[in-house]
Amino acid sequence: MYKTFELCPAGELSPYKTFECGQCFRWNALGEQDYLGVASGRAARVFLSGETACVECGEDDIGFWRAYLDMDADYAAARESVMRGAYLTDCAECGAGIRILRQDKWEALCSFIISQCNNIPRIKSIVEKLCALFGEPFETPWGVKYSFPAAERVALLEEPELAPLRAGYRAAYIINAARAVASGDMDLDAAAAMDGDAARRYLKGLSGVGDKVANCAVLFGLHRLDAFPVDVWIKRALREHMPPGFDPKSLGEYAGLAQQYMFFAEREKSAGRWR
Repeated sequence: MYKTFELCPAGELSPYKTFECGQCFRWNALGEQDYLGVASGRAARVFLSGETACVECGEDDIGFWRAYLDMDADYAAARESVMRGAYLTDCAECGAGIRILRQDKWEALCSFIISQCNNIPRIKSIVEKLCALFGEPFETPWGVKYSFPAAERVALLEEPELAPLRAGYRAAYIINAARAVASGDMDLDAAAAMDGDAARRYLKGLSGVGDKVANCAVLFGLHRLDAFPVDVWIKRALREHMPPGFDPKSLGEYAGLAQQYMFFAEREKSAGRWR
């Protein structure tokens, strides 16, 4: 049975900002602040009702979704800690309401392998095809949804079987990563226990995983909030707004949250939605 649960004041969780800041690929808008998504074989709707952020989910799944949405973290304090200088302060104010999701480690790694040299609509399309072809179906109030396929399932595939995804050269990287995870050669739980630099080096042992993909997997899959992925949006922001030689490590344990604020603000600015 699905029920609606109140989560927090609207200012503490913005569905639009959280699901449109580049950290996840299985959430889709039903309305301006109303999103439907799938994670770990469950589906939920996260939306604003007046001044309250709510989740509609399976009655027994509320604990999972509270953890997934990182509801026990103090994002007001984290945001304040990265408001250093006018630009970062503006970005943090623009991005207030973003929460870093606690995503499945394998799903995040695989999704960001798919993300390289790609745009978000195409990444989402590839991920959804992967799930529809090889994930497990389950019933929801919003129709049949598909779980993200386990590494063990993907490890059994050959590259031609991924042709319908139109993932190109990434198909080989997906299968290689799945086989490494399924065999235990790549232990994502062990990676989560490493410090950030060690985890990045470890993940970069996989074919197709460079600095950007590793940083994304560390931030969004291992939930190491000091990781700072650098893509074209962040490169431009650093070049235009930060002093030469700026070290993201200077932002401390929430550097990854600052990165999300910057990424979201730059995309909003590009779309004419932010000054």
